[in-house]
Amino acid sequence: MQSITPHLWFDKEARPAAELYTSIIPNSGITSVKTLRNTPSGDVDILSFALAGQSFMAISAGPQFKLNPAISFLIGCDSKAEVDRIWNPLAEGGTALMPLGAYPFSERFGWVQDRYGLSWQVMDMGGWKSRQRIIPSLLFVGKVCGKAEEAIGFYTSIFPNSAVDTIHRYAAGEGPEVEGTVKHAGFALNGLEFAAMDSARAHNFAFNEAVSFMVSCETQEEIDYFWEKLSAVPQAEACGWLKDRYGVSWQIVPTAMQEMMQSGDAQKMARVTAAFLKMKKFDIAVLRKAFEGV
Repeated sequence: MQSITPHLWFDKEARPAAELYTSIIPNSGITSVKTLRNTPSGDVDILSFALAGQSFMAISAGPQFKLNPAISFLIGCDSKAEVDRIWNPLAEGGTALMPLGAYPFSERFGWVQDRYGLSWQVMDMGGWKSRQRIIPSLLFVGKVCGKAEEAIGFYTSIFPNSAVDTIHRYAAGEGPEVEGTVKHAGFALNGLEFAAMDSARAHNFAFNEAVSFMVSCETQEEIDYFWEKLSAVPQAEACGWLKDRYGVSWQIVPTAMQEMMQSGDAQKMARVTAAFLKMKKFDIAVLRKAFEGV
């Protein structure tokens, strides 16, 4: 089971977005669709889906948060033709942030914000084989520019089975980037690969809740551990969500609750939903009582 799952927040477009992504990336498909009733956003659809065998989730929950390029997803391709095949439907109706073309690091690369707002980097890997087809990429800008390396060290100190793979730094003369900050870094958290970059250029976006990372926990002790380590903005705590010191959002979620919400029993799901909407950090014992009607 993938213990860290990217979670995408849409206004109303979670289903068509997931349908688009699963239609163009091999070894992909929607695995479940369920509706939560009577949330602060009304009735919301939650989708689970796989892209290239990796787990993702998406929610249609209103316009509160907008997707932006602070977190994008790098798709590694085996050929220029595969880059074009994936790029074209993603770019249709979207905005090219880096036009499709040749760059010093790849003979075929493009960065696009698709019609639904999600950002993708599509890259010919030039024969290099990654363990993971799709890699979440964090762009540290504005107030957190220059903190990518610090953040990587922080995250890898918290999650088990984590390591820093590579760090490439900006050299002198690459202004406006700051010499020594992170040009590109690769690291793994509990086996899931990530990338990170600093950028001192002017950007009109920052990390927000539109892309978060769900951490699945088996026990209350795990929930307590990750909550204590990661949460740095008390006013952002709600329904298992938190925001860390760099502005990245996480959801600390018990696997037991995921099983409860897949029961198919509308009354039990309604009781669990009513219970967790009152919580900041999840309490597994209280959720079980709600599920059982105690």
